[in-house]
This record gives sequence, structure tokens and C-alpha cells, in this order.
Amino acid sequence: MKLASRRQGRDGALLVVSRDGTRYAPAHDIAPNLQSALDDWPRVEPRLRRLFEELVVAPLCGHPLSEVELMAPLPRAYEWIDGSAFINHILLVRRARGAQPPATLHSDPLVYQGASGCLLGPNDPFSLGDEQHGLDFESELAVVLGDTPRGTAASDAQAHIRLLMLANDWTFRTLVPPELAKGFGFFVSKPATAFSPFAVTPDELGDAYHAGRVHLPVQTRLNGALVGDPNAGPEMHFSFWDLLAHVTQTRALTAGTILGSGTVSNADPARGVSCLAELRAREMIATGQAVTPFLRVGDHVEIAMFDEAGVNVFGTISERVVA
Repeated sequence: MKLASRRQGRDGALLVVSRDGTRYAPAHDIAPNLQSALDDWPRVEPRLRRLFEELVVAPLCGHPLSEVELMAPLPRAYEWIDGSAFINHILLVRRARGAQPPATLHSDPLVYQGASGCLLGPNDPFSLGDEQHGLDFESELAVVLGDTPRGTAASDAQAHIRLLMLANDWTFRTLVPPELAKGFGFFVSKPATAFSPFAVTPDELGDAYHAGRVHLPVQTRLNGALVGDPNAGPEMHFSFWDLLAHVTQTRALTAGTILGSGTVSNADPARGVSCLAELRAREMIATGQAVTPFLRVGDHVEIAMFDEAGVNVFGTISERVVA
């Protein structure tokens, strides 16, 4: 099942979207918005699924999705927690800035708490501000949770995962080192995150989703050119199940919480990158100098994931950097 949020008020209006992403059916009579649906998931989900099945079996059913403007599936969320599950990414970016990885790199996930009050839609422009801040994209996966109790074990985590999305976790790279040097984490270096048009239930990914990982490549294009298509599955050291167990050690999470994977990264350079920081890190390692610039006004970033049948599972994040 695919869900989306039409632009309406602060929280959007809930839509059910066809599998091919071209048509929609309004779902406001079932739940006014996605957060309301998540709050009442056991009752609401079967009704949404029946509406989705109608779109599947009736090709002429529904309305053209191209006629509506979409927000993020959750335009605001109770929490946005982002991990760093791909160890290759950690090693590259830390090596480039002369920082050592943590001693617990392979046993204890890195996470940070992001801004969740104003999340960006898939086509919202991103205001650059000061070019010296070093704007970068980060292509990621994320899961949307139902109510999740404190102390959830990894073996029980799947029962609390409702939906999956793509994310562009925008980062101001030159603001990261001075913030981390204070020993108190990210804040101003992490502006609003953007999310894919569609949030999908795990079954939409078929066999590609197993053991808390999505075994499909994430494609990232910059100004139309493919910069990377790393596979999100095999090198995700900490699965979403592992991340969920980690972040619930001392707290419960409420329905509508978003949990991210961190930048999707593969060790094979042929798979490219999901952020410019990795490309610059590889340049530093190879030649001692990073030559790829960070983003500028006019740059266009696109992020998508296609399944083996060629279906654009989450729709495309397509954002332009503006002044």
C-alpha cells in the first residue's frame, strides 16, 4: 500500500496512491491525515488497504496524481531520529576531516535527533542561505513507527514498523566539525529534512525487504547525472530492527516517529555516492585535496528507488537549491 499527503493545512490530507504512482483516491473519510491514521492503525489500516486494492484492480479508478501538490507524507512528526547504519560512510567522512571513528563503531549505532516540526515535501525548493556553510544532500531510507514501547528488542521491532520512505537529510557540512567539537551533537548543521512523495507498507517491497533492510539500490542524480546507486541492503551494518532496539533502550516512541538509516553507502567506488562528502573524502584520500564543490544555487538533486520490475517505489525526491 502507498500513502501520500496532499498539500492542505499543516498536516496535509491523506491519499491512497496506486502502485504505479500515477493515480490517487482521497482517504479523508477514513483518516484526515497520516498522523491520524497512525494513531488508529489497527482500525484504519484495513480500510486504507481496501481502497488501495480498488486502485490496483480498477485501472480507471481514482484521479491523476499529477493534478495535486504533495507534502511530505508526514509534514511534521513527533520525532525524527536519524542513525548512521552504513559504516563505510562513517569511515570515509571521518577520515577526510581527520577524526577517528568511535571505538564502538561496529557494536553501537550513531544516532542524532533531527528537527521534525517542519519537514520538507518531495518537490520543495531548498533555500541555500550562506554558500560557505557547504550544503550537501544525503540519500537515505527511513521507517515510520507505530507506538513502540521502551526496551523493544530487535527480534520484536518489525511489529512496530508501519511504513518506509526515502529521505534527503540536508546537511551544512562546514558547520558540522565546530558543532561536534563542543561535544553536544548536531543542531544548526542539520536543517529541515525532505521526504519522498510516498510512504509504503513493507509488503510493497516484496522480497527486497527482509531482516530490517531494503535490498535495492538508491539512485541519486545531481543536475541530471547519476552520482550513485549503492545498494541499501548488504552493507547496512545496523538494520532498522537494530536501530529501533538501540533508540528504545531508555524511552518509548510514539506513533508517527520517523527513524532514518543514515546515508546509504557502499565500499565499492563503482557504486558512487549518496552525498558529496563521500566524494570529497575519496578525493582527499586519493590526492590530498577535495575538488568537488558543495551545492550552489540552481543545483537539482533527485533521489529514487526502483524495484526489480522498474517501479519507482517511493516516487522521486526532486529538489532545486534556491537563493
